[in-house]
Amino acid sequence: MAGIKSYGAHIPRFRLDRNIMQMALLFLGFAPIRGEKAVANWDEDSITMAAAAAKDCLIGEDAGKVDGLYFATTSPTYSLRQNAGIIAAALDLQTASRTADFTDSTKSGSAALLAAADAISAGSLNSCLVCAADCRVSKIASNGDYTYGDGGAAFLLGKDDVIANIEGSFSTTHDFVDRRRLAGERLEHMWEERFIRDAGYMKFIPEAVLGLVKKYNLNIKDFSRVIYSCAFTGAHAALGKTLGLTPEQVQEPLLTTVGDTGVAQPLMMLVAALEDAKPGDKIMLVSFGQGCDALYLTVTENIKKIKNKKAVKRNLANKVQLGSYEKYLAFRKLMPVEIGIRGEETMFTSFSIVSRESRELYGMVGSKCQKCGTPSWPVQRICPNPDCGAVDQMEPYRFAEKLGNIFTYTSDFLAPCIDPPGSYGFVDFAGGGRAGLDFTDCDANALSVGMPVELSFRIKFADEKRAAVNYGWKAMPIVA
Repeated sequence: MAGIKSYGAHIPRFRLDRNIMQMALLFLGFAPIRGEKAVANWDEDSITMAAAAAKDCLIGEDAGKVDGLYFATTSPTYSLRQNAGIIAAALDLQTASRTADFTDSTKSGSAALLAAADAISAGSLNSCLVCAADCRVSKIASNGDYTYGDGGAAFLLGKDDVIANIEGSFSTTHDFVDRRRLAGERLEHMWEERFIRDAGYMKFIPEAVLGLVKKYNLNIKDFSRVIYSCAFTGAHAALGKTLGLTPEQVQEPLLTTVGDTGVAQPLMMLVAALEDAKPGDKIMLVSFGQGCDALYLTVTENIKKIKNKKAVKRNLANKVQLGSYEKYLAFRKLMPVEIGIRGEETMFTSFSIVSRESRELYGMVGSKCQKCGTPSWPVQRICPNPDCGAVDQMEPYRFAEKLGNIFTYTSDFLAPCIDPPGSYGFVDFAGGGRAGLDFTDCDANALSVGMPVELSFRIKFADEKRAAVNYGWKAMPIVA
């Protein structure tokens, strides 16, 4: 039987208060939901958020044993280039891995989870990462503009030492048109809200829940937590009553703190449920999107071993208010912004170099001298230690998981940046090694020599005219 071995999540640092949105859009109507939503930084997208969630998931796990990675999103960066392959490169997974993208529906995350569980149960895979993330863009002042939030979740699936067994599932399929986007379009279209609520959520979710409990001869009261996707706060509460759930059984949907994260929403809620789960708890997860997937899980004693994850709680606590709706529009490229002459001439890294040096650029893999133990990035043939100088005695050494401290830094208002100033400098890593890196998710005025940092996989350059997005690692201040 397949089960979940570990979990992780990523919620962007920035939050946008919906009252600020309301003030900017007052003439266009009223916000359908209050609270705040998580906003991806300008150098984040579905790929980087999935990589961050996967990095969190792999804490304490052996990434070298992972032989599969499935990525689910409705907002892929590339429509002709495998997005899952970029995440696998960032995590430096073995090349003998199966990777696949799941997309086009908000229930793609649960579909990826089921596909991974089936592959493991069949013996096709031993250990599979399932990542889900969305960074959706909607028309200004639309329902999605208010309700959508950005974020990602990840699970490591296997057979041994699982924290939750996947006991079974029940799925339904309906060609139900709630949100849609044609190939080549960037902005979504949404159908009438009442129809989506009454003919969609209120009909399909009970159908999936009843189908699951009947299939496995269960009672809804058997579940400690019931997770179901719903983008409308009122409908979410009404569904709980329709299903006969107590308030304690209903998993908080994060709509007023993070927003509707699309593909990632049910999986992020599952991460939150597992954070508080006890051995023996039964959890039901129900996704939504052209039907539903309902999964039945049982928590094991191994849940007590999980620690050091950012998951949902620590991500929620690490936040900074964005401050203006206009900055959000600039981040999402819904408003043209002048970034200077240098920005107009930005050069992206050749894809030939990316292919040849993928482990170094995407995996942040450097070298370590086998003779004296000195690590270095980028890869060196000659040991940089002046007391050693060994030649061609290097082994691969991954820096992405290493913590570091700022050695030097500067903030540059001339460097092309959506959110100036651009900050960069050198970082000294724990265990040795130094690298020149850009800084992200930081206040330039708060940077200081010696400040602790960790690495985060981000967008380095993007040139939409040439369909080129380059990724790499940046340094991010550690928040206690």
